[in-house]
Amino acid sequence: MDVKVITRHAPSNYGSLLQSIATIKTIEWLGHKCEIINYIRNDERGLKAILTPLKNKKKWSNNFLRRLLYVLLRFPEEYNAEKKFNIMRSKYLKQTKRFANIQELSQLTADIFMTGSDQVWGPTLNGKHDEAYFLSFVKEGKKVAYAASFGRTDFTSSIIMEYKRLLSTYDNIAVREDSAVQLLNEININCIGQVLDPTLLLTGKEWDTYTSKKNNIKGKYVLVYQLHNNPVLSDYAIKFANHVGLPLYRVSPTFHQFKRGGKFLYLPDLGDFLSYIKNCSYFITDSFHGTAFAINFNRQFIEILPNNNTSSRNQSILRLTGLEDRIITDYNDFSIYKKRIDYSNVNAILEQERIKSLNILKRLCTRD
Repeated sequence: MDVKVITRHAPSNYGSLLQSIATIKTIEWLGHKCEIINYIRNDERGLKAILTPLKNKKKWSNNFLRRLLYVLLRFPEEYNAEKKFNIMRSKYLKQTKRFANIQELSQLTADIFMTGSDQVWGPTLNGKHDEAYFLSFVKEGKKVAYAASFGRTDFTSSIIMEYKRLLSTYDNIAVREDSAVQLLNEININCIGQVLDPTLLLTGKEWDTYTSKKNNIKGKYVLVYQLHNNPVLSDYAIKFANHVGLPLYRVSPTFHQFKRGGKFLYLPDLGDFLSYIKNCSYFITDSFHGTAFAINFNRQFIEILPNNNTSSRNQSILRLTGLEDRIITDYNDFSIYKKRIDYSNVNAILEQERIKSLNILKRLCTRD
């Protein structure tokens, strides 16, 4: 089967890239041809990628000088990250030619069109959902979704009705979060199940083939991987590292995070990024995919939920694996380092969930 997948592969972050790699690899394991549809909106590249979300940042957008300062600070790091991730995407992903709008996407043909994982059904940089991720451009071919995510749960009634219209055109849908299953049930859209994020379909041993074999950090260390601007997380990471007497390292593709504490590991190659997680003694994160790789590599991790409305995806995987007690709510309590995760039960759960998810993916990748 010729399977073409539309997903959020283009943002310059490791989670987007890793889930795209895993999607291709798993579908090819099932014996099919798979390509990522290289759909990149014009407002998600270059200077527009800075200006588009700036409109919703009241602190920076209320006068010209503040807007100018924001652009001068953020554009160089955005440009640098985009350049680096373009190289990694070319190396690891099989992609179609570039498309920028629904009219161009309508040229595509495939046996199966799939909406892939990540926050594909949530708002894009402009704050609105994009019909392309709902496969509205498909004229002929089966339409399915695997591990698709809304990213959040607080939608207006008008958006919910729009979602119902768009999702009713699918042949089969499988989603990533339990909250998404609930939402689909509420709007009477058939869902064939909750499935694992593609990054969890591969085991830690399989991901190890992507890790860098050189050891850039000697000895034990605490690693922090932070997506959101949350001073509480940064402060906790510094205090936790001091409490356990280990050096703190911070990994990020965005340069402005250097001031948040810890020795800075800026924009590493994919192999180094995975290696930093695999070899750390403790891992502190607010990232869904950071959590997924902590679990894949059986790390002792600490979860600080995002300080926005996207925490449902983190909570869902923690509920599924019985690891909700890794969420920190008392930021003066560092005793979690004594509570070691017994991964024998977690790995057993994941193994069963992989079997279930792969069976559903096999069902999606048929003509029936």
